[in-house]
Amino acid sequence: MVCVTLRGCTISEVLKDAASATAIGADLVEVRLDLLWTKKEITLAEVGEEKDVTKSKKNILFIPQDFNHLDLDSVLISLRQGIVLPVILTCRPKKEGGYFPGTEEQRLEVLKKAIESGVSWIDLEIDIASKERSKLCDLAKKGGTKIIASSHVFDDSPDSKEIIRDVKDNINAGDIIKICYQSSGRSDGINLFEAAWDLRNSDIKTSIMGVGQAGDWNRIHSPILGQAIVYSTIENGWHLAQKGMINTADLKTAWEMLEYQ
Repeated sequence: MVCVTLRGCTISEVLKDAASATAIGADLVEVRLDLLWTKKEITLAEVGEEKDVTKSKKNILFIPQDFNHLDLDSVLISLRQGIVLPVILTCRPKKEGGYFPGTEEQRLEVLKKAIESGVSWIDLEIDIASKERSKLCDLAKKGGTKIIASSHVFDDSPDSKEIIRDVKDNINAGDIIKICYQSSGRSDGINLFEAAWDLRNSDIKTSIMGVGQAGDWNRIHSPILGQAIVYSTIENGWHLAQKGMINTADLKTAWEMLEYQ
């Protein structure tokens, strides 16, 4: 399944991007609820000159807002009514690269309400306190919401055997195990690729990827790696490869060139 991660900071931006994702052929979309607690600021930084023309790099900053900034109940209704594709709802904490401004107790309540909204998928981090995570999992199973069990590790990718061990240690944590590591180049990219390759014929549904250089290898080759979900974006720009991301249209083009489709 191709999942487009939506990066909107307002409900109108999210719904607009969801429509674009639908038009481009996504199978589902991920809504980052934590981003709805931010304000987007775009700055330009000079990165050099070429033929007397100053080159600039666009930087997007997400400025956290107060917890009371968002009417969550209204947002969940708008998402349910305004998006036709299946949705993964995610509320990422700061320690895993997210922007949620409240306490962990408040975040767990957000996740609870997200599940109760009847969403197709919920992303529950593997390191949520065991007792509280079990409650959320039981609630999801009762309502028919499937679970992405996620882990975002900001150390460089370990060897493939350790990645496989991380997956197998959490085999019962969700319907799909999503493991994301920092990737700083060829060596890390190979570790991620080998782990996914070795797991491709197992019964474990996975989404293994990297953030950074060579982190997009598993996304590009996901059809032969047996990845359950590949995350992409409708953003464009050279910076995507540096972050291990890939544009959805470019992903589909790559699959056609590689004869994966």
